[in-house]
Amino acid sequence: MLLALIVALVVSIPSRCPAPLVYRPGEGWSYEPVGGNKWERTRASDQMEVAETAFAKKDFFVAQKAAKRVVRHWPLSDYAPRAQYLLARCLEERRMDERAFKQYQLLLEKYPKYEGYNEVVERQLMIANRFLAGQWFKLWGYIPIGSSMDRTAKLYEKIVQKAPYHDTIGPEAQMSIGKAREKQKSYLKASEAYTKAADRYSDRPRIAAEALWQAGEVNRLQSAEAEYDQGATVRAIETYNDFISLFPEDSRIPQARENIIEMRTEQARGSFIVAKFYEKYHRYQSAVIYYNEVLIKDPDSPYAPKARERLEVLKKRIAEREAAKEKAEAEKARKALEK
Repeated sequence: MLLALIVALVVSIPSRCPAPLVYRPGEGWSYEPVGGNKWERTRASDQMEVAETAFAKKDFFVAQKAAKRVVRHWPLSDYAPRAQYLLARCLEERRMDERAFKQYQLLLEKYPKYEGYNEVVERQLMIANRFLAGQWFKLWGYIPIGSSMDRTAKLYEKIVQKAPYHDTIGPEAQMSIGKAREKQKSYLKASEAYTKAADRYSDRPRIAAEALWQAGEVNRLQSAEAEYDQGATVRAIETYNDFISLFPEDSRIPQARENIIEMRTEQARGSFIVAKFYEKYHRYQSAVIYYNEVLIKDPDSPYAPKARERLEVLKKRIAEREAAKEKAEAEKARKALEK
């Protein structure tokens, strides 16, 4: 209560004091030096000159405010696209990369014929690359909250949308989606991103070969983590086979063949694990099916001898079970006749 009375008393006393925080509709709060600002102008050309001069002097705070004023007050002027670009550059220089990326994106959407279109997309790619390297995202542009490969992948997706067939930017961004998903250990999404790159840039053998190879690699990584889901292993084998077929001169062909052998062994291992599971719970018929799959998928794998051994055991057990069942049914029929 005492604090409230003190505040009320201070507010009620008329006084003249500087107001460094100023609110403008459409622009929000901004800091103004005591004695009034010296950067506002009444014409777009003059305001743009202030922004350019401040940027050249590395006064990015003033340059940002001046450029933002041009965009807000003269959105249809010839200076607006350049001002929008300068606004994004100021944010980038101030290490507010995600906000800068959004302003670049807004520039491409509002002014698709901007003369520096390619440069803008290149700057977006540079920002996304920094996040891919581990740079942290920031809450409200100020508070570091950690890296995020999911958010990074989405930045690359926006780049691909704006420059899908650019000589270098589109392919690099699409491949980087796969890299981000791979770091996230979202191997299926990584595989889809690499496969899309291979399909989209099939007319560029170097890019297509690298994309297809990476798709096979991430499928192989996923198969190593999937004990009972063999879909990743199947995809890996199919991808490596496509790679061998489409790029027979590639130096990685021997490795691809070795990987296929490894994957077939992995398939055999997966089937062996499933067979053991069914055998544990006395579901012998199902176990037999999967032990047979071990022999079909890779008869030379280290799991094949064990599978043959278990098949012999299970066949005897199944035969004994069937014999016992027939005997029980015969006994049941005999008792029914006696009655």
